[in-house]
Amino acid sequence: MRLETLAVHSGAQADEETGALSPPLHLATTFLHAPDGTQDHGYLYQRYGNPTQHRLEQALAALDAGERALFVSTGMAAASTMLQALPSGSQVVFQDDLYHGVRALAQQWLPRWGLRARFVDATDLDALREAVTPDTSCLWIESPSNPLMKVVDIAAAAGVAHEVGALLVVDGTFATPALQQPLTLGADVVMHSATKYMGGHSDVMGGALVFARDAEHANSAWEIRKLHGATANPFAAWLVMRGLRSLSARMRMHCENAAIVAQALARHPGVEAVHYPGLDSHPGHTLAARQMRGFGGMLSVQVHGGREKALHVAGTLQLFQCATSLGGCESLVEHRASVEGPEPTSPQNLLRLSVGLEHPEDLVADLERALA
Repeated sequence: MRLETLAVHSGAQADEETGALSPPLHLATTFLHAPDGTQDHGYLYQRYGNPTQHRLEQALAALDAGERALFVSTGMAAASTMLQALPSGSQVVFQDDLYHGVRALAQQWLPRWGLRARFVDATDLDALREAVTPDTSCLWIESPSNPLMKVVDIAAAAGVAHEVGALLVVDGTFATPALQQPLTLGADVVMHSATKYMGGHSDVMGGALVFARDAEHANSAWEIRKLHGATANPFAAWLVMRGLRSLSARMRMHCENAAIVAQALARHPGVEAVHYPGLDSHPGHTLAARQMRGFGGMLSVQVHGGREKALHVAGTLQLFQCATSLGGCESLVEHRASVEGPEPTSPQNLLRLSVGLEHPEDLVADLERALA
């Protein structure tokens, strides 16, 4: 069954009681059980699991070709749940270009959990092999990365991780399973911020972990979600499940619009660099074309004139709204260095664009006005 069909039908079987085709929303926090604790209906307490969440997890596993999925309250909850499930005393190797929230988690909290963090350019396989040692329990990559849109060879990274018995975790938020399925390329876990493209309407928060195998690390992550209270509410699960039904169609339009915007920016004299894997000039273009079905709706642009010009452009745009997050119907712009805290890693002249579902010619005109 093809992915577009899976997205519409996975977890969306008709309600047995009413025949409703829209999945039911179960808000109950507690469920009947037998006096001896036997769960006659399969559920005990919402924090442990609930019917709406279960449907969504079935769909998430199917879309990413995994054996098991966990839905949690946010993308950061998914990241922290996965990291806390790793063995204490081990090393975690992170890609150098990385979502700043995960970077902060690695730098500030991993030592408290008995883990050591190391950062490396994951596009350099020699550097990756040097960084990953027998003490490494996890290699964590993003492809495409946030915000420089670096493309990592997922199959090769899996080989490097597996040589020392480490897990490969791929943050697939930018690509979504509609464009890329890391588990089919050898990854062990794919992480998503479901707040973004999976929800698709900027009105729900959630995170997901999808496991290639229903094995020990999946069980550990489930225990952490249960005991640390990272479970998402059922309405969030219902909204994300609704978003999955249109994911493939929306991603096609995001890709088409972003390609037009990227090409226009690449020709503009006020632009220093455009980071978008769909451009032939992108160093990861050939690799992205091989391991992705499309190049996504995210790009970043470095403008001539430094920080002040970048801020001027962001403040002058009308259709691109200055806001954090991404993946909604509306186009967003963000000066990443300004929101990354006191020690930003993004270039000061960089703007990250989440290209929405507006007409691409209107978006290009908006950017050209601001860059003038």
